[in-house]
Amino acid sequence: MRELQDRFGRSFHYLRLSITDACNFKCQYCLPNGYHPDGKPRFMTLEEIRRVLLAFAQVGTRKVRITGGEPTLRKDFEAVVDLAANTPGVQRVATTTNGYRLAEHAKAWRQAGLSQINVSVDSLDPVQFQRITGDSRFDLVMKGIDTALAEGYDKVKINVVLLKEHNGDQLPLFLNYIKHQPVDLRFIELMETGLHHDYFQRHHLPGAVIQQQLEQAGWTLDPRGPDDGPALNYSHPDYAGRIGLIMPYAKDFCATCNRLRVSAIGKLHLCLFTEAGIELRDLLGSDEQLAPLVARLHAALGQKHETHYLHDGNAGATPHLASIGG
Repeated sequence: MRELQDRFGRSFHYLRLSITDACNFKCQYCLPNGYHPDGKPRFMTLEEIRRVLLAFAQVGTRKVRITGGEPTLRKDFEAVVDLAANTPGVQRVATTTNGYRLAEHAKAWRQAGLSQINVSVDSLDPVQFQRITGDSRFDLVMKGIDTALAEGYDKVKINVVLLKEHNGDQLPLFLNYIKHQPVDLRFIELMETGLHHDYFQRHHLPGAVIQQQLEQAGWTLDPRGPDDGPALNYSHPDYAGRIGLIMPYAKDFCATCNRLRVSAIGKLHLCLFTEAGIELRDLLGSDEQLAPLVARLHAALGQKHETHYLHDGNAGATPHLASIGG
């Protein structure tokens, strides 16, 4: 079947599938006041998730990342992993988590088919970690990362949102951590969302600042692989880990976009920003609707814009990153 492609020639084989917008952390840049549901949440069921996965696999999806909110808050998280891992055509199943359940469940999730894991750790200083996340379980999160490494995950990554006043000077601390740990660090530029304009103005730190420091210290840019997205990956012969930079405000960031998003309530998002989502849930009720669901996916790609317009100060329709899985 024909793969998903937009009118700019970009192909999409990576699905970020949100299964809840709930989160139990209170990260300053996302949910500083904690999670407050808008009415009673009605997240997709396992059967609806199965049909989403089947449809996307039919149009070329090879990688699925299960996201939230905090996806592991769902009691059936392991079942979702199993569904994704056993969908014909899907080759890699990943998740992004705050890591609070990782130490206890890393082995079971690996056995269910999870192969890659990203853990959000915005500071390696426990005091600063609590200040940013509103949670004191730093040691438990780090234990989870150690457990995931021991369980042999294909990739273990740490996501770090760059925050000028909180972790902008902590590059040496992070470099020291990956000196002997085979972990990929991902430094992510803070992005402006609808509810966080003032916070963005105070704390935005361009990724180019970190990039310059890395290059001056002898880190070299890795060749881009055929399935790579917008991240720039750096290596150094003296370090076991690597560093990735995600810089959405950099020139041509969107040129290598390869991912689509489905929210926990069954809406297709062509971009993390710019639009309010395209309804899929009316086509998730039965397997007989698979063909029209696939047709809707193809039709939707005709609406995808060339860029996210963040450069123009347009934060789009996304209120916060937890709402559609970041």
